[in-house]
Amino acid sequence: MTDTPLSPGSTIGIIGGGQLGRMLTMAAARLGYGCIVLEKGGCPARDVCVDHIDAAYDDADALAMLAEKADVVTYEFENVPIETVERLTGSVPVYPPAKALSCSQDRLAEKRFINETGIGTAPFLAVNNDADIADALKQFGGKGVLKTRRMGYDGKGQHVFNGDAPAEETAIFDEMGGVPLIMEGFIDFACEISIIAARGQDGQIALYDPARNEHSEGILRRSTVPCGAASSIEAKARDAARLIVDALDYVGVLGIEFFVTGNDELLVNEIAPRVHNSGHWTEAACAINQFEQHIRAIVGLPLGSTARHSDCVMENLIGDEIAALPAIAQKADAVVHHYGKRQARPRRKMGHVTYLSARSGS
Repeated sequence: MTDTPLSPGSTIGIIGGGQLGRMLTMAAARLGYGCIVLEKGGCPARDVCVDHIDAAYDDADALAMLAEKADVVTYEFENVPIETVERLTGSVPVYPPAKALSCSQDRLAEKRFINETGIGTAPFLAVNNDADIADALKQFGGKGVLKTRRMGYDGKGQHVFNGDAPAEETAIFDEMGGVPLIMEGFIDFACEISIIAARGQDGQIALYDPARNEHSEGILRRSTVPCGAASSIEAKARDAARLIVDALDYVGVLGIEFFVTGNDELLVNEIAPRVHNSGHWTEAACAINQFEQHIRAIVGLPLGSTARHSDCVMENLIGDEIAALPAIAQKADAVVHHYGKRQARPRRKMGHVTYLSARSGS
């Protein structure tokens, strides 16, 4: 914690105005801070922020305006240009630090960083042409996940190999955009869990309970807490989270996804230097949710308790599923959050609902 945390009434700049920016803005308002959002065009956060800069993330004039108006800057999306964060850092504090953003933007660099901390990942190889794809598949027994090294989320920029095609018949480098790729060896995992970690400016760390995640077509469908993993696995996840945030000299909230294998090995899948979809349950099941925790960290306030008062299941409402909101809202155990997006589209996250139940053992 800094000697003098930002006083209520100070302004937080947020790069990105999607649902995460919206929820960060709402959490900041509860603590007395106003938010200015940098985002091109209309966006969910525009409805709740005190100011909006309608510009691209790399607009030099817009960034100068943001630096002038904000007392601290954060971002809601790991695909913000690293140059943007580096430019702002010279004028205004920016959290999480540029190092964390740079690491997470390149899947190859991210995997290498995780391994350097002593934490396991799926096996991986850099891929720069079709010959590299064939070689990687031969090494990984014909099974693997080919991903763009940069950009891509919710299953985008990926191709799965299930071992049903000869390696020499995998000429898809150009189809993937002709950009640098990474091949990750296929992991036959028992489940996926994630942990939401927070680290303050003073190095204080706070960890939420791990969630068990279920995906469909690359999109998170459901997060369940408690996750049902063995206590030893949860302990390993917490230890890994502490190592990662300390190695990055991190400030803010970080999402970390893990694979749990059949023999109880824990492997990091990826990290996200921001509040995370698999932590939305904290909004309903914890006194201090991940969004307030992030705001606390970046303004220099003490981190809050991560204690959970309920068991819960968080489900994303995707596309037309948002139409069921009135029916869902009638359920006594449901906490609903609509993101304020005007148009429902396939694969678009429109909101989420968290179903609460009495905490196990309480």
